[in-house]
Amino acid sequence: MTISAVLPGPASAQQPASDAKNAGTVGIVGVGTATTGTSFSQQEVLDTFGITDPRVRSVFLNSAIDRRYLTIPPTDSDGARVVEPQGELLAKHKRIALDMGARAVRACLENSGYELADVDYLCCVTSTGFLTPGISALLIREMGISPATSRVDVVGMGCNAGLNALNAVAGWAAANPGKVAVMVCVEACSAAYVIDSTMRTAVVNSLFGDGAAAVCLVADTPDVAHGPGDVPSAPGSPRILGFASHLITDAIDAMRYDWDGEQAKFSFYLDPDIPYVVGAHAEQVVDRLLSRAGLGRWAVSHWLVHSGGKKVIDAVRINLGLTRHDVRHTTGVLRDYGNVSSASFLFSYDRLLGERAVQHGDYGVLMTMGPGSTIETALVQW
Repeated sequence: MTISAVLPGPASAQQPASDAKNAGTVGIVGVGTATTGTSFSQQEVLDTFGITDPRVRSVFLNSAIDRRYLTIPPTDSDGARVVEPQGELLAKHKRIALDMGARAVRACLENSGYELADVDYLCCVTSTGFLTPGISALLIREMGISPATSRVDVVGMGCNAGLNALNAVAGWAAANPGKVAVMVCVEACSAAYVIDSTMRTAVVNSLFGDGAAAVCLVADTPDVAHGPGDVPSAPGSPRILGFASHLITDAIDAMRYDWDGEQAKFSFYLDPDIPYVVGAHAEQVVDRLLSRAGLGRWAVSHWLVHSGGKKVIDAVRINLGLTRHDVRHTTGVLRDYGNVSSASFLFSYDRLLGERAVQHGDYGVLMTMGPGSTIETALVQW
């Protein structure tokens, strides 16, 4: 999908329903992040839950994660951590998600110079809980956003979902030039844990943390013309050039969130080979994304890859021929927050902007991976 109507080539099947000639160039004009209140080192998590199995401890302590934000269960009268049934986990998700989501949206709007009254479209992404009505409706009510705001919830797509949603939100923005669209990825991973002694849960429990991130998108009105080499004038605001996806159908069950009858909870599963599967397919989708714009990997100055885990990051980096410097924000987010699921790549994006290293005309690739197994990518230019 080409979001900027001025780029050459035929409109794809994903082009917004409105006439592409009337669609504006979509820019990411603001970003904001939020976490829960308390972070824990990996050693503190092990001590908190009394985990002594050397195999599990090794997974935690060799994860390349220093700290994660978590909302751990309270203690009972004996000092042991309370076991949270699925119903309480869903209530926890609602409480944490609404708090983090609201703070991320406010931070994003402040960063972009807009106010709550300016929001015309709200997209909420989560994979760590299920609500009906969804987070979008609850945020609109609790934050005082106009009830006339269009909204959508993207639920259960996993760590890749941020770019799936960004594609749809960018399409809405392109079809509605001048209007303000906000996407917020809010992941209360503390509400999706199963605590037991198995290696299946050890990998997951060592990896994920709570976090939310929001971005604000606005398309130029039709009377603003951009040539293929032009970029939005606002500093730090890239335009979105396009998206590319790849579904690895042979690995469709390699990452999944399904019911654990023994625990009577939903439980997340990661196949040990998934880093290598994702890495092996990374070149295919990235090169397809870049070739549509007539570019090679050499042209990309900034790589914002999902902080899926140390092995995933290494596999992607090696297969794409990237340096450790190229993925510094990806590894930094993993180190300081863990894997915050669909919000991870936006935490890296926020860090890139804070670094103030972006130059006018630079290209960037956003990349997420998740269940399906799926690789999602987007091309932007500052």
